Amino acid sequence: MSLDSYKKIFPTLGKNTFVHPSAVLVGDIKLADNVSIWPLVAARGDVNHISIGARTNVQDGSVLHVTRKTKSHPEGFPLIIGEDVTVGHKVMLHGCELGNRILVGMGAIVMDGAKVQDDVIIGAGSLVPPNKVLESGYLYVGSPVKQARPLSESEKAFLTQSAENYVLLKNEYIAEQGN
Repeated sequence: MSLDSYKKIFPTLGKNTFVHPSAVLVGDIKLADNVSIWPLVAARGDVNHISIGARTNVQDGSVLHVTRKTKSHPEGFPLIIGEDVTVGHKVMLHGCELGNRILVGMGAIVMDGAKVQDDVIIGAGSLVPPNKVLESGYLYVGSPVKQARPLSESEKAFLTQSAENYVLLKNEYIAEQGN
């Protein structure tokens, strides 16, 4: 894996994390316990910070980035990802906030200042525009996203199950590397 510094700040990894050797993490990035970062993920915490919560997985080819602090946005836009989040293949997350128990579908884009509350599914290929708020408990689809319908109880349960599945998978990868 490539853990690179920016201004002498290196990424920090929680307990039992897995970062695939082809992933690149740069700068002020904090991974909580049991996070998994899969092949070809690029994450740059250079002009702001990235925080990824426990049991979250970021899948192949995803790009994670931030926006610098400016006069109009004194805090800039860090990237904050909660716990038990599944970030699908080739997702772009840029200076946004994701709550807990979220599924971001393959190829989705979530832009600066967007806030995604807990228990949300974002459909594959969807675009979440800047500063958009996605309310808890719904499926969102489209470009730009629109609230499609409430999540069923089984879909809500799947959000946690998806995160648990990736914890199990990353544990298998870690075990295999230990042999």
